[in-house]
Amino acid sequence: MSYWNRYSGYPEYVSVAAKKAKAAKMLKQLQKKMPGLKPVVLAGNALARTWWGKSWNQNLERYADYSNRIGRGRSYVRHGAVLDLRIAAGQVTALVQGSSSKPYEVKISIKAIGKPQWAAIKRQCDGQLKSLQDLLAGKFPRELSEIFLSEGKGLFPSPKEIAFYCSCPDWASMCKHVAATLYGIGARLDEDPSLFFTLRGVRTDDLVAEAIEDKTAELLKKAARKSAKVVDETDLSSLFGIDLDTPPAFARENSKTTSKKSPAQKAVAQNLRQPGKKTPISRSRTPLPPIDQVAALVAKYKGGVDADTLAEKTGFAKIKIYGLVQRLKLQGKIKNKAHGVYVKA
Repeated sequence: MSYWNRYSGYPEYVSVAAKKAKAAKMLKQLQKKMPGLKPVVLAGNALARTWWGKSWNQNLERYADYSNRIGRGRSYVRHGAVLDLRIAAGQVTALVQGSSSKPYEVKISIKAIGKPQWAAIKRQCDGQLKSLQDLLAGKFPRELSEIFLSEGKGLFPSPKEIAFYCSCPDWASMCKHVAATLYGIGARLDEDPSLFFTLRGVRTDDLVAEAIEDKTAELLKKAARKSAKVVDETDLSSLFGIDLDTPPAFARENSKTTSKKSPAQKAVAQNLRQPGKKTPISRSRTPLPPIDQVAALVAKYKGGVDADTLAEKTGFAKIKIYGLVQRLKLQGKIKNKAHGVYVKA
């Protein structure tokens, strides 16, 4: 049913409760056919709660191109009209319930951050971000906040970097459904700030990795004064904001107890003790644990290898590489030939 009065030509008044009910009904119907829908649901009446969500909205509202029109989407988000919203690299898609019986399709394209601009931001962040958690939680120096929000030079897009489309008949340059989707992005960033970097086509660990070695140097000094056990896997995982994928072998190295050998392991050990008897070679090769892969690569490069090469060869994020090389240092298996360059100890 349309909300337009056919006699006056003006839209009929519809209460917020009625709009919410209509959106909820449509969402329920769509979920039967599309169970993977991701509606935007606000926790309370605030459009955004975290630094990333608030900053996204603030960035859009400060531009004259948007300031007079984007407000049209606030009520739509608040009464649950954004039935589905998905963020991918450079693109946002959404289904927004309007006055029509069917929801409208919205597509928003956002340009990736240019390489020179990203390089400049990384240089400005050097040494100021200590962990991935702090970055995503918006816990960083005020100076970085100003850098991130800098018009045309920061992380957030300007209107010229944003293009949008809506299937509704509204010919306005920004309809209510597009505006609702833009606010919906801010709400989604509250749930997962890392989606911002996905959208802008850049990597979060690029901003954090450069500061990791400085921080781990402090932990290593502390370990030297007491024991290597001072810097354990939990400390490093917490510091880097990632799961370092501790291999079982490493856990056994630090344990006073040894597990029982399997029949196959016993057979291999028996063969090794009997000269002249060949050890059967298994055709299936189990991939090395991440820490062993890094150790093997470092040993391969006699002249030294840097984190970028290790990340390229292993496929691991650079922030994870830094975590693994620090653990290998603690075990005395590798050492620094120069800053950021590693060789076998």
